Amino acid sequence: MAESTVNVRYMVDDVETAIAFYTKHFGFMLRSSAAPAFADIVRGPLRILLSGPKSSAGRPMPDGRQPGPGGWNRIHFVVEDIEADVAHLREAGVRFRSEIVTGPGGRQIVLDDPSGNPIELFQPASR
Repeated sequence: MAESTVNVRYMVDDVETAIAFYTKHFGFMLRSSAAPAFADIVRGPLRILLSGPKSSAGRPMPDGRQPGPGGWNRIHFVVEDIEADVAHLREAGVRFRSEIVTGPGGRQIVLDDPSGNPIELFQPASR
């Protein structure tokens, strides 16, 4: 995937319904699907990662908060070495919402920006 691709994760209630909505109404193309857990759709340089309740991104946080639509949409940065990046950020005092989790597409972790907005680091699975 090109560096100019923008990745956005949306928590959705139903992955297949979301795929149908975005492809029908907004011209997105289905890139991959692991429904009911996850799918990704693309339109030009925009890639939306549709994550349902059964996805690794839908798992509860250590403090019990449950990701859901609306409040958990986040910037999604693709990284090559998630463990090294997490170690560097922890040393810098960055606050993480979770530990690294593994799902069908790779490994991810959620951290907060200074205002509490979530940011996700994601390392794709080897193919």
